Amino acid sequence: MAVLSISAFASATSIPVIFALLAGIIALVAACALAVMRQAEHLARQLGEPYGTLVLTLSIVLIEVVLICAVMLGPGKHVTIARDSVMAVAMIILNLVVGLSLIIGNRRHSALQPNRTGVASYLAVLTALLAASFGIPAFISETGSYSPAQALVVLIATICLYGYFLGLQMDRNRADFQEISRSAVEPKEVDVKVTRGLKVRGVVLNNKQEVTLRAALLVGAAIPIVFASQPMAALLDEGLARTGAPPALSGVLIAGIVFLPETLTALRAAAAGEIQRVSNLCHGALVSTVGLTIPAVLAIGLLTGQLVVLAQTPASLMLLAATLIASFASFMAGQIRAIFGGVHLMLFALYIVTILA
Repeated sequence: MAVLSISAFASATSIPVIFALLAGIIALVAACALAVMRQAEHLARQLGEPYGTLVLTLSIVLIEVVLICAVMLGPGKHVTIARDSVMAVAMIILNLVVGLSLIIGNRRHSALQPNRTGVASYLAVLTALLAASFGIPAFISETGSYSPAQALVVLIATICLYGYFLGLQMDRNRADFQEISRSAVEPKEVDVKVTRGLKVRGVVLNNKQEVTLRAALLVGAAIPIVFASQPMAALLDEGLARTGAPPALSGVLIAGIVFLPETLTALRAAAAGEIQRVSNLCHGALVSTVGLTIPAVLAIGLLTGQLVVLAQTPASLMLLAATLIASFASFMAGQIRAIFGGVHLMLFALYIVTILA
C-alpha cells in the first residue's frame, strides 16, 4: 500500500517537485552511505580480511534481498524483478566500480597484485551461479523460468554452493582473501607471503562492546538507504516516464544508490592500493547477491505459485560472458594495469546502450 500511495503521489506531482524530492532523498542516501563506509572501515581494520568486508557486504545484500522479496510479496506482478535487479548490480559492480577502481589504483600505485587464488574462487563461483540463474533458463524453457522441480534443484544447489564457499572463505581458505604483502624495494619484487589473519574470535571478545556498537551502527545506517529506494523508485519511474527515458534506467539508478557504500569503500581501497579488498568488496558482493537473491525469489515462487522469470536476453548473456572473461583476464594477469579498467568501463557503457536501445 505504501508503494501504491507513493506512486499516486508521484503521478499527481509536478516534474520540478519530483526532482527536488529526488535530490533530497539522494542527499540522505549519500550521508548514510558515508556513515556505513566509516563503520565498515573500522570493522575491517579490527577484524581483518575477509571478515571486515563480509560485514559490510552481507549487511547491504541482506537488506537488498529483503526489499526484493517485499516487492514480490506486495501488490502487482513483478516476474522479472530478481533478474533485472541482479543484472543491474552485476554490471555496476563488475564493470563500473571495478573499472574505476583499477584506473584509480594504477594512478596511485605502480604495481597492483591481487591474491589470485581468492579472485579465482570468486569468479569460479560467479560463473556457476550466473549460469544457473540466467543462462540455463534461457535455453530450457520457453517462458524463461524453471519448473517447480527444476527450481527446487537450483535453489538447493545455489544455497549449498554459496554456503560451502562462505564457510571456506571464513575458515580454512581465509588467507586466500587477504592482501598480499609487498616488498618496499622494487615494484616487481613482491613478497608472495600472505599477511597473517587476525584471530577474529579473540578480537571480538577483547573488543566486544566496540565491535557490537560499530556493527549495529553500520546496519542502522544501511537500512535507510534501502528503504529510501522505494519512494525513490516511484519518483524515478514517474520522472523517467514523463521525460521519455527508458524505464529500465530506474533499476540501474536504484542499484547504484543501494550499493553506494560498497562503491565508495572500494574506490577508497583502490586509492590505497588494497586491490584484494576491492575484489572482496566487488566480487564478494555479487556472489552474495546472487547466492541469496535467487534462492529467496525461487522459494517465494514455489510457495506462492508466482512465475519467476530469470532468463536473460541474448545481449545480456553476451555481456555477462564478456564481463566474466574480462574479469579473469584483469585479475589473473601478473600485474593489474589501467587498460583493464578501461575494458570494464566500455562493457558498462555497452550495458547502458542495451538499456537505451
